[in-house]
Amino acid sequence: MLCFSPQALASPLGTHVTADHATASDALARLGHTPTQVLSAIRQAMAAKPGQPAKYTVRPGDSLSAIAGRVYHDQAAWPVIYWANRGQIRWANDITPGQVLRIPAKPARIPGAPGQLGPAPAPAPVAAVSTSTPPPASPAYAAPQTVSTYSGSGGYASCVIARESGGNAQVMNATGHYGLYQFSASTWAAYGGNPAVFGNASVAEQNRVFNNALAAGGQSNWSPYDGC
Repeated sequence: MLCFSPQALASPLGTHVTADHATASDALARLGHTPTQVLSAIRQAMAAKPGQPAKYTVRPGDSLSAIAGRVYHDQAAWPVIYWANRGQIRWANDITPGQVLRIPAKPARIPGAPGQLGPAPAPAPVAAVSTSTPPPASPAYAAPQTVSTYSGSGGYASCVIARESGGNAQVMNATGHYGLYQFSASTWAAYGGNPAVFGNASVAEQNRVFNNALAAGGQSNWSPYDGC
């Protein structure tokens, strides 16, 4: 018959059960635990992963990739956190400071990213068409093309658009930065933009690349320069 030592059976109230007068089941009964409860606690302790946080509270400026870099040392593992918290994260590029996210153990195979990282962009407003007949252009001067503006759907994206391009989706500055968010050619390609349309991309395509950049690198590509 198995017996416990006095140290192993120390009660939270300071009472010790001696090995001379208690079997294992007697000792567990005195401590208020059944053998099944103790076995369950042992299994939970064995299943725990030391050093692996179960929860993470989102900080200002965080992105899923930044959090994955902290907890998994692998920013590309951010879909693991996204799918584990799908009930409270609507868009992968939109998490809020103060949210408490579940952090599961990193699996051997990282799941794929969601098909859409952010909300579909609002359609660009249609430029008003003048009904008056413009004067004929002289051979030496062509009238400038009318450019419609796009202000975004609100929040951080709209702030960046206002600071970077003023809503002109096709503007190219003197240093070669282009579009609503003023991507460089290399940054455009790095976040999934088609190099063939750099300089002539649709608003929807520019928003898609911007959403990819936010999901992969957070707001750091713009915040230090735009103050958004």
